[in-house]
Amino acid sequence: MSKIDLFNKKWIDVVFEDKNKSYGAYQLRQQNSWNTTKSLLLAGSVFVFLFFVPKIYSMIKGMAPQEAEETVTEVIMQPPPPINPEVKTPPPVEPPPPKQDQVKFPPPIVKPDNEVRDEKPPTVEDLKKADPGQKTMEGDPTADVVAIGPVGEGPKQAVVVEDNTVYSFVSMENPPTFPGGMDKFYKYISDNLKYPPMAAENNIQGKVFISFTVEKDGSVTDVKVDRKLGYGTDEEAVRVVKGSRRWNPGMQNGKPVRVKYNMPIAFTLQQ
Repeated sequence: MSKIDLFNKKWIDVVFEDKNKSYGAYQLRQQNSWNTTKSLLLAGSVFVFLFFVPKIYSMIKGMAPQEAEETVTEVIMQPPPPINPEVKTPPPVEPPPPKQDQVKFPPPIVKPDNEVRDEKPPTVEDLKKADPGQKTMEGDPTADVVAIGPVGEGPKQAVVVEDNTVYSFVSMENPPTFPGGMDKFYKYISDNLKYPPMAAENNIQGKVFISFTVEKDGSVTDVKVDRKLGYGTDEEAVRVVKGSRRWNPGMQNGKPVRVKYNMPIAFTLQQ
């Protein structure tokens, strides 16, 4: 006898032939297979999701930045050393005897009459031979002079402040000079200046305004272009000025100082 599938659609149609198929049992039997499959898939999905939730949570927690743990350093204070009663404070050092004799000349003190004792003050003759003091002492001419009271700071050495001010050559007492004079400097410029090929091809002519500083040792620094001409002329002007030999430094109040110069450098093509 073959196995009968009671849930087969053909078998269900046979069973419900000539019957009211709108009845609920007919609809339930037709959808039974699909409902069973759907329930199994839903239950399996829920089971897989619950199985992987802890792993997903641990992965997300591991990717999140962890807060730095506070480190508390315990500092243990050492107790102070015990006071040794056997260690005694050394007595104050008595000053050496004065180089000259002293006679007692105490300051006047106001006292009641019953406590006043007659004590003859030193005479003029005694003061000629000795200095007045709090008590009578014999002097020692060979003794060293020791200052017992507080000592002052005394004269301090003057602090020399270096003058790094950059002066203008117009307001100078003795401005810097190029060895041999400014004519030599302009000759040096004309002999060493090379016309840039780009400027020559484009017939560029004019002046490049340069500024530089003559240092205290005569060297030339801080070479800058104040007004440009372009086409390589600016760089060539800076190169020539930087290659200049040392100048004689400028003098202000008898001391060498830094001085700033401004001058144009002309670029002219020979016709």
